Amino acid sequence: MSAPLSLPEIRGRWNDVLDHLESHDRVAWIAYFDARLAEFDGHTLILDFSDSRKFAGGHEYSPTREKLENSLKSSISHILEISVAIEELA
Repeated sequence: MSAPLSLPEIRGRWNDVLDHLESHDRVAWIAYFDARLAEFDGHTLILDFSDSRKFAGGHEYSPTREKLENSLKSSISHILEISVAIEELA
């Protein structure tokens, strides 16, 4: 059994996750592409959208992200071969 991925390891492959997401669900990619990876405890990946919210104006995607979360999880599973829960920083 291998050790769980660390946050720096996930960050190192995040563009691959986003590329996969974009090729399978462009709307989900739009909702998640500007996330910063804040924390990972081996099970839950916490995403931070505070930078993107500064400039969001009428483009707040929080409600949409909830509906598209499974697409992101699928891309994470496909690329990183892990299952994660997703949370957003409040």
